[in-house]
Amino acid sequence: MERMRLLGTITPDRPLLVVAVQEEAAYLGDSLPVLLTGIGKINATAALATVLARGERPSEIVNLGTAGALRSGWAGTHQVAQVLQHDIDTPVLRALTGRTYGAPIAVSDTPGPTLATGDLFVSDPEARDRLAEHADLVDMEGYALATVAQRANVPLRLIKHVSDEAGAGADRTWRESVDGCARILAEWVRAQGL
Repeated sequence: MERMRLLGTITPDRPLLVVAVQEEAAYLGDSLPVLLTGIGKINATAALATVLARGERPSEIVNLGTAGALRSGWAGTHQVAQVLQHDIDTPVLRALTGRTYGAPIAVSDTPGPTLATGDLFVSDPEARDRLAEHADLVDMEGYALATVAQRANVPLRLIKHVSDEAGAGADRTWRESVDGCARILAEWVRAQGL
């Protein structure tokens, strides 16, 4: 079982950096608290809810991570405007219960990409094309973190650096690019003055 790790101490005067795995946190240093959640929605939910339930709240949560591009040509670092859950059957659940589960969550007032989150590493071109109808990027934790942050009433930013094109060979591309992505995400943190 993957264990969450909180590096540093959460205080109300500074942000909490949240990443899925150590590889993405490799260059963040120790000036801010860093939460390593583990991969996937359940790990992300459990880790963030656990640390927020312990008491101290950060000034904001900044999720840094890699994401797959759902369209060719997408590259760079992006602040996500909206996040949706791609592996929940919202129409069927609405038909069964009369309620909506997994509705999109707005996470920024500024224009930006839509992120699709699910517990599936997208490396199949058909899945990529289907997701591209509704989103620009794909990850495995963003929606879960947005849900926890929203319920805890803590501001959240989702910052994603494109690591691959979410198609054939994406797993190999991620392994090859994650170190460079981690460097770029750490540079983004420093450029923000966090």
